[in-house]
Amino acid sequence: MKSIARETKEKLVRSLSWETTELLPFLPYLLQDFWELGSDPVVMAEMISKYVGISGETRLLDLACGKGAVAVKTAQKLRIRVKGIDLIPEFIDYAVHKAKEFAVDDLCEFVLDDINEAVRTENGYDCVVFGAVGPDVLGGPAETLNKLKSTVKPNGLILIEEGYIPDDVKRDDIRYNRDAYFFEHHWLALFEEMGLDLIETASGHNEGNLDKDSGLAAITARANELIEKHPDKKALFEGYIRNQQKEYDDIGSRLVCVTWVLRKI
Repeated sequence: MKSIARETKEKLVRSLSWETTELLPFLPYLLQDFWELGSDPVVMAEMISKYVGISGETRLLDLACGKGAVAVKTAQKLRIRVKGIDLIPEFIDYAVHKAKEFAVDDLCEFVLDDINEAVRTENGYDCVVFGAVGPDVLGGPAETLNKLKSTVKPNGLILIEEGYIPDDVKRDDIRYNRDAYFFEHHWLALFEEMGLDLIETASGHNEGNLDKDSGLAAITARANELIEKHPDKKALFEGYIRNQQKEYDDIGSRLVCVTWVLRKI
């Protein structure tokens, strides 16, 4: 795995419902049954086609692209150029493989990098996708929005999939990682403050290529396989399963997951 700063590792771990960086090397194994990791490619492609003038020169940046599902499927549907960035080598390798499988390898570029570094140099895109990553990875909501703004042209599109706490739910009601989420009114105020025009709120959070029950079952099965291979880390993997169960419960009942479609003014 590419060397990344300890701070970035810790942010990533929190966004993934983990409690320690010790789990990070096991991420590809735990998520091997998933291609779509969080963001719904159908929703993303629909919003891009709706609000971006599509041409042969249209460029999309997918930050923390995972295994490339959004990038590959959007390139296939819209025939636009896409650059995906992630710091997990196995994810990048898989994305490259899927781009070839879907015959869009001429449109897709996948790069192994820390997105905190990438946002310093990536710019001039028509659209940026930041899907189901968690704002803490880029430094909190305000810093995240500033960094995403820097990657797109004036009037460029920013697509953020995120979970928020409804105003009628108390923060203490969230079962896991409650400090990572913000209330809707907080986000809306930030959009206005930072010169971002909210043009649509799309629903349809994607659990991945597996539904909630089968997804949790797959994660549990892979964690149990790792317990067999690494019995000294049993508590680590069992803790991960418990946290995943809590997060699935939160998403299903206490959090609202949406895709915000923002225009850089």
